[in-house]
Amino acid sequence: MGSVSLKVGDGTARFKRASVCSSAVNVLMLFSVIITNIFAFYAFTYHPTKLHHHHNPKNIALISEKVSLILREIDSSQKKLAQMEKELLGYESIDLSRPNIANELKEFLKHHELPLGKDSRTGITEMMASVGHSCEKSMDLLSQYMSYKVNGPCPDDWSLGQKLILRGCEPLPRRRCFAKTIPKVGLQPFPVSLWKNVSEKSFSWSGLGCKNLACLNSKKLNKDCTGCFNIVNGYETQIYVKAIGKNDFLIDDVLAMGNVRIRIGFDIGGGSGVFAARMAERNVTVVTATLNVDAPFNEFIAARGLFPLYLSLDHRFPFYDNVFDLVHVANELDVGGRPEKLEFLMFDIDRILRAGGLFWVDNFHCYNNDKKRALTRLIERFGYKKLKWVVGEKINSSGKSEVYLSAVLQKPARV
Repeated sequence: MGSVSLKVGDGTARFKRASVCSSAVNVLMLFSVIITNIFAFYAFTYHPTKLHHHHNPKNIALISEKVSLILREIDSSQKKLAQMEKELLGYESIDLSRPNIANELKEFLKHHELPLGKDSRTGITEMMASVGHSCEKSMDLLSQYMSYKVNGPCPDDWSLGQKLILRGCEPLPRRRCFAKTIPKVGLQPFPVSLWKNVSEKSFSWSGLGCKNLACLNSKKLNKDCTGCFNIVNGYETQIYVKAIGKNDFLIDDVLAMGNVRIRIGFDIGGGSGVFAARMAERNVTVVTATLNVDAPFNEFIAARGLFPLYLSLDHRFPFYDNVFDLVHVANELDVGGRPEKLEFLMFDIDRILRAGGLFWVDNFHCYNNDKKRALTRLIERFGYKKLKWVVGEKINSSGKSEVYLSAVLQKPARV
């Protein structure tokens, strides 16, 4: 329990359940009910030793006073329980009484009572705005993000929004302004679009160091993207169809493993969308999750006729359980921080992957043996069948040897 989503117009509103959502609150409620019942029993069974057979006005007044006391105690307990529930769920973690809070942020986060009162089927009583609880830690940036002219053009501040996302402020609040439109020049029909560049004017370059594709292709943007925007005659044209090392698995080989039909997949941190493009050539639909860190990844993927998902790895995947036939991930498994952070990510991957589905770990860089052992032990806890498991070495640009893990694992059916 906690919150549910309801489609309202063109948006999603979050609602507060009237029922208590935690075992701690349930125990407190039970304790309060017991105490109030004891008071009630005492009030209605108490008889003075010198009570006359006829009704004594003083006794009636005493009982009435005790009943009023009980009612006040019940009302106070209900208010305390409601406040505890809000604190547990984090509804009031954002303090709107702070100075310099944008009015639009206050308007967005305002509670809205249901027009017909409590819903008898779901128990919800209020509409709640959906916004990340960690936004409270970046209130200055969030208020800046929500400062704009209503019904006017949105500020060109996508990089500010992404900065908030990277700080854990996800999802961002909705805004009542019109996003900047960029004409998409030279879009090709599918599947020609998979390997044809479009005009550089089709992308937003604001807030980026590079202002063209040539600049992007001259840089190593991340571990999995060096020249990854060259989809005409660069290295991207060979990935997954031509193996360079033993850690490089071919798509056709993977699709033949496990005796499973692959129809839909999820690529975590898929760069410029080359994995999704190769899968699309084989009639497999792949959703690619990525941010626009140092490059217009989402726009580039969409220009290829593929499905980008603007999402950080700290966000719970917005998919139902057991829906994907395949999940593909490379160095995004290197989430850093405490081991529990990787565990949360792995459990979410397992959640969206169906039984019998394939989990493809693609050239994960093991910085040291401890990193490799930790990931290996974690994977083994899930009971996946190892269809292919390769640990190999590659020589980096500095001439040093690095260890990489590539694996294709099949999720077991669990009771």
